[in-house]
Amino acid sequence: MLYKIEIIYLICINIFSVFLTVYDKVRAVKNRWRVKESTLMLFSLLGGCIGMYFTMLLIRHKTKKPLFMIGIPVIFILQLVAVYLIMELI
Repeated sequence: MLYKIEIIYLICINIFSVFLTVYDKVRAVKNRWRVKESTLMLFSLLGGCIGMYFTMLLIRHKTKKPLFMIGIPVIFILQLVAVYLIMELI
C-alpha cells in the first residue's frame, strides 16, 4: 500500500513540476514576473526532478544554467542513492 502512495506522490509532483517549468518559460517569453529559481529547485528536491529536467530539455528552458543542467541530475542521483540505502535497511 505504501508503494502505491509513493508512486502517486511522484506522479503528482512531476506533473506539477512540468507545469511549473512550462509556466516559467511562458512568463519568460512574455517578459513577466517569473518563478523563482529556488522554487524550481525545491520542486526538484521534492521529487519532481525527472519531469522538470526532461521538460527543460524539451522546451529549451534554463538549458544554459549549470545549476539546472548539472544540479537536477545530481539531485536525482542522490535521491536514487537514498532510496537504495533505505531499502537496504528495511
